[in-house]
Amino acid sequence: MKQDRLQNLFLNQLRDVYDAEKQLVKALPKMAKAAESEELRDALNSHLEETQEQVSRIEQVFQLVGAAAKAKPCAAMKGLIAEGSEALQEMEKGAERDVMIIAAGQRVEHYEMAAYGTLIAIAQQLSLDSAVELLQQTDGEE
Repeated sequence: MKQDRLQNLFLNQLRDVYDAEKQLVKALPKMAKAAESEELRDALNSHLEETQEQVSRIEQVFQLVGAAAKAKPCAAMKGLIAEGSEALQEMEKGAERDVMIIAAGQRVEHYEMAAYGTLIAIAQQLSLDSAVELLQQTDGEE
């Protein structure tokens, strides 16, 4: 694959995950509010702080490659969040709804792990070592 096409692929994927993380920043407080368990609420609020740091890291990657931090709508994350929201609306507050919140969170985390794994592989091909380090840090958190 030509270097410029690989660079474009990298930026496209980075813009996608940037939008995904920004969608999560909006969704996590709603999930926390819907949780019955205080432990789950605390975990979701902690994850919100972590996600905000991840957004900042993505912005650093954009700077490293000399591109504007611009999001591309992430349909996958939109769907995962919509599916989780639908489940929350259908269930009464309690342990079962908490299980659905956890399930939705796990789906989101698996999507993110796949996205960051792809970004890391492409960044390695492009010899973007500093970007690889930032992306691996986030991947480790996921």
